[in-house]
Amino acid sequence: MAYSRSTRDFVALSDLHPNLACPNVIGVVIGKTDVRGFPDRKNIGAERYTFGFTIRDSPTYFINVNSWGREEYIRSLSESFRVGDCVTIENPLVQSKEAEREEKFSPATPSCYKLLLSETHSAVKTSSCYETDPKLLSLLHLPVKDPQDYYSLGDIIANGQSLDGRILNVLAAVMSVGEPKYFMTSDKRKGQRCEVKLYDETEMSFPIVCWDNESIQLAQSWIPRETVIFASDVRINFDKFRNCMTATVISKTIITTNPETAEADALFSFIKESAQSGALHDKMEEQSKESINLETIVDVYTVEQLKEKALQSDGKLEPVYGIIYGYISTLDLDDNASKVIRNRCSICRFLVNETSNTCTFCRDISSKSTFASFDILIDLTDHTGTLYSCYLSDCVAEETLGCTVPEFLALTEAKKTALKWQLLLERSKIYFKVTLSPSWRTGLKVNVLSCKLADPIEASQSLLGKETGNKRLHYTA
Repeated sequence: MAYSRSTRDFVALSDLHPNLACPNVIGVVIGKTDVRGFPDRKNIGAERYTFGFTIRDSPTYFINVNSWGREEYIRSLSESFRVGDCVTIENPLVQSKEAEREEKFSPATPSCYKLLLSETHSAVKTSSCYETDPKLLSLLHLPVKDPQDYYSLGDIIANGQSLDGRILNVLAAVMSVGEPKYFMTSDKRKGQRCEVKLYDETEMSFPIVCWDNESIQLAQSWIPRETVIFASDVRINFDKFRNCMTATVISKTIITTNPETAEADALFSFIKESAQSGALHDKMEEQSKESINLETIVDVYTVEQLKEKALQSDGKLEPVYGIIYGYISTLDLDDNASKVIRNRCSICRFLVNETSNTCTFCRDISSKSTFASFDILIDLTDHTGTLYSCYLSDCVAEETLGCTVPEFLALTEAKKTALKWQLLLERSKIYFKVTLSPSWRTGLKVNVLSCKLADPIEASQSLLGKETGNKRLHYTA
């Protein structure tokens, strides 16, 4: 429903107080939590439901709103609007807030009060962007914290574990948005997770994780390499499994998309200039070499163990790095060349869309300069099973095949077939990275990091891993 009254009919958030009778307020939603259920102390066995959101009506003022009630009412109300919508609230209850207790889990606000919604007395209505005061919409691009009060991604990494558990502000660009992953918790509740990779002038890949549906939906609207976010009050943690720092969106977090600040403008300029100059590619290449050091990958798996690990992960499998002693069982080198070679952008090295002939990374930059690169799907097999459609590409493919793309294209069909049989069914030492990917044909996306013929003695020792007492080996005899 659209509101029809002038904004003069509404009370400014800064003028609210508990003695105000039947106030009506208007604002844009800048933050929102998921619906949650809690045991009802008055009715044993029953549950009460709640969710909260934050609205803003001026550059300096915003307030938290909470609603409690029946599941049907709360879910219906929550689904009626999203972050970025303009809402009018009729007859909320104005209450003093206990800042120290409440702001431990809710966004910190400049207001001394909070609003409570009642199913019987209050109403929330949304309006389309065409009927909303432009001044309200502009508030969506103003951070709720001092735009200069943030950590760069490089600062977070440099400080390392000393920041573990801290609540900080982050200004960064979006490198990539992962697919939402859904799972069931131990108490049979549905959960979800989405990981976004951020970057800035100091760091090219930094993970921020969303666990709630509201932030995941917001993240899905971000355009990689074009969106900048100011995330206030995210929790910083040291991820022991991945041995890196990460950020997590929590109930206190408010994310401002494409903030209109001098600091964000500078980051926008960096995005554009680095993409055009190729500096972004250089930094990505440099970091890629540092982040995937094959010498640090020592865990040996069988195909069967990898599949079991994925099945037992409840949809939350983090990237797994390891080694398989197996062989390539499918390698269609002598098929159509277009199936094993694709064009990449010379600026950033990302794949070029074959239909539009534009780079999937640079977006608005037409890929006038491209180069051909290997892009091959192979099957990897050991004595326990097969990993289908594994990704062998770019420089790793050149090293594996022992030739560049131009050299490969110059080969006769007979020599391509001979090259294929040099690699097929030969025992190899294969370094890999595995991630869960519902959109990938097998559900597991396997990237080959290195594939070379294995030393026979080393391969034999790996098969006797249980007897050697090497606890790092995951092989089960």
